[in-house]
Amino acid sequence: MFAFNRTKSALKSVAAVDLGSNSFHLIVAQLNDQELSVIDRLRESVRLGAGLDDNKRLTPEAQERALACLERFGQRVGTLPPGSVRIVGTNALRQARDADEFLMKAEVALGHPVEIINGREEARLIYLGVAHGLAAGDERRLVIDIGGGSTEIIAGTGFDTIHRESMHVGCVSLTRACFADGRIKKKRMRQAVLRAELEIQPVVAMFRRESWDRVIGCSGTVRAIRDAAQNQGWCKRGITRSALDKLRNALVEHDHVDELRYLGLSEDRLAIFPGGVAVLWALFELFDISRIDVSSQALREGVLYDLIGRSGHSDVRSRAVQSVGARWAVDNAHAERVAQTALSLLAQVQESWELDDQDHRDILYWAALLHEIGLLVAHSQYHKHGAYVVANTDLSGFSRREQAVLAALVRGHRRKFPLAEFDTLHKSVARVSMKLCVLLRLAVLLHRSRDASAAPAIEITADGDRLDLRFPEQWLDQHPLTVADLGQEQTLLEPMGVTLNFQ
Repeated sequence: MFAFNRTKSALKSVAAVDLGSNSFHLIVAQLNDQELSVIDRLRESVRLGAGLDDNKRLTPEAQERALACLERFGQRVGTLPPGSVRIVGTNALRQARDADEFLMKAEVALGHPVEIINGREEARLIYLGVAHGLAAGDERRLVIDIGGGSTEIIAGTGFDTIHRESMHVGCVSLTRACFADGRIKKKRMRQAVLRAELEIQPVVAMFRRESWDRVIGCSGTVRAIRDAAQNQGWCKRGITRSALDKLRNALVEHDHVDELRYLGLSEDRLAIFPGGVAVLWALFELFDISRIDVSSQALREGVLYDLIGRSGHSDVRSRAVQSVGARWAVDNAHAERVAQTALSLLAQVQESWELDDQDHRDILYWAALLHEIGLLVAHSQYHKHGAYVVANTDLSGFSRREQAVLAALVRGHRRKFPLAEFDTLHKSVARVSMKLCVLLRLAVLLHRSRDASAAPAIEITADGDRLDLRFPEQWLDQHPLTVADLGQEQTLLEPMGVTLNFQ
């Protein structure tokens, strides 16, 4: 998400929508003193992951199912104020080549922006949701979430993650690969488990270096396996290794998934159940798990708690920017001076340029803090190096769209204005991002001397694509380098249609 529409009022009701590869989920909660009280839940099986064709494009049928569901969800959340609803897409939309086209339709149906999150961000939010459902403590946990197209594995303690990974194997993708016709055989199950193990194996050593006190599974696949095992009386709490072994053996004794109805599975879960069992068995084997507990909370609850943090004073994105800045040895004092000047310019044009949302201030501030991140690579073309780092590093809390905007601002803060970079951004944010970039460029220019003293008190006005800068009397006479830089900036901004005047 980067829709520039965060609400300025305190949140009273919040909602999260999880656009999963198998199912779409909606949760609505009331917020009282930072505590959530769930008042509504909706779930529909959409099978979006199964609707990806060989070219990784969503089939018309899959889009029709998805949009029909979202129109129903939209009726529930459409009246909630901007900024109170967060909608996240996961593996299926990460893979879809036509995801942007689908998102435009989805946003119309829901009345709120939709963001696609990367796998590690999904893992972080899953852990956050699980952690909030547990008693406070410092126990070390291994959290497992088997989704339709990916499996998230997270090690953490309290509310903080230590390791988090998203593996490209899930109950839908594995079912399509090994059980597409619904037939179950011992050989197919062995192949499915082996496929899952091959995908997960590369991260096992990293996780096993951390000991854990408890293993917790979450989301639909794990809960379905628990319910099936307990319905048969194979375990009483959670999922034990012996219960999972019995379930796996029971599956391969049948020729087809239609014969598994006695397990009490829903129709939409039945078809993908063998793939889910194979993934969980692979995890039990690789991590030497004897039993897992099952959490009722997962991604969507994590999204809600993260949304509350954004509306308060614990936005994980700010911490992520600070962390990556420190890692890349950014000159924090200089970056902060540039950031404050950029925000001062923004405050003066926010109404005329329609940049009056908190999201505008946040993204401009973060871009200013990171604008020199590429210097550690090389001074030559450091704005390009910085953009690459920002676009490809792991920035907790940022959606794919937000990170792309941040990278474009870093890329465009100096030299030739990179119109092509902004053309690749989502249409809803491209023009706004270009305006923010102009303000960042001016702030960087005004601090070229890297003097610790504050920039002059500049008056800036905007009238359409015309910007007028007014400096204190005689200041420009005393700063000829700035005059030369501003003259050059006039030429550099012409391709984007901005006329810059100064006096």
